[in-house]
This record gives sequence, structure tokens and C-alpha cells, in this order.
Amino acid sequence: MITAAIADKNAILKDKIKELKRLYPQTRSVLLPALHAAEDLYGWLGDDALEQVSMLTGVTTAEVKGVVSFYSLFKTKPHGRHVIYLCTNIACLIMGADTLEEYLQKTYRLSNGETTADGRFSLVIMECIGACDRAPAMLVNDDWHFNLTMENIKEILESYK
Repeated sequence: MITAAIADKNAILKDKIKELKRLYPQTRSVLLPALHAAEDLYGWLGDDALEQVSMLTGVTTAEVKGVVSFYSLFKTKPHGRHVIYLCTNIACLIMGADTLEEYLQKTYRLSNGETTADGRFSLVIMECIGACDRAPAMLVNDDWHFNLTMENIKEILESYK
């Protein structure tokens, strides 16, 4: 059963994708921006959202799921209010990302793909976020944080209340 709130979001997504289709010469080119729009609306990309995107773009559901599973920044399950994307590529590892991951696990009881009990943070371990020159690095939501230490991670995360 579709609630009024979901029906409203579906209508908004339909309008957004219709608008996006005008910007791209090929319908398939709309897929990534459509997925971002759906994630912004629904908060994450569950099966219902993926089916909506498929229906509205004309791309098969299997192809939509394939794209979502390829890009690690898409949320495929509910997340906390703030998502921590910790880079663990070689530059970040050399500069201590493994220690920072352990710190997050112990201090916040967070493992990769999990959310804190209070719903405040989720942790996603990333292969690379493209900030090797300022390693170790992380994103919190869309905010970049560089040259991380256990001390400044604590300060950074305290600012996300």
C-alpha cells in the first residue's frame, strides 16, 4: 500500500526525471542524476525507489541495480543522519587510516556498513575518495575532512549533532 507521503515523493521524482530528460540527449544518460534525485527524496535507494527510477527512465530494473551496486556512494539501506566515508586506500592507510577505523569502531561502536544505536552516524569504508595529498581523509555527508587524527575526528564528529 502506497502512503500519501510516498505518492507525493513519487510525483516529485517523476517531475524531476522529466526535467532531467530535457537536459540529456539519450534517456540512459539520465540514470545517474535520476538515482541521485531518488536518493535525495527517499533518503536511500530501496527496491521501491529503484523500481520507480527504472519505470521513469525506461532503464531495466536489473540495469538500475547494477549501476547502484557499482557506485559505493549510493545508499542501499537506511543510514544514520550523518554518513562517515573513511578512505582506506594506500595513501590513507600509510598515514593511519587503519588506526582511525579502529578508533571509530571502539569509540562509536561503528563497523563498516553499520549505524550507531542512536541513529546519528553510519560508517562506510571507501577504497578511495581522491584526497591522497591530504591523507588520511574522510567525508561526513558531503563535507571533506583531511589530515585526520583521533583527536580531530572526535572534534569533527562532535560538530554533527
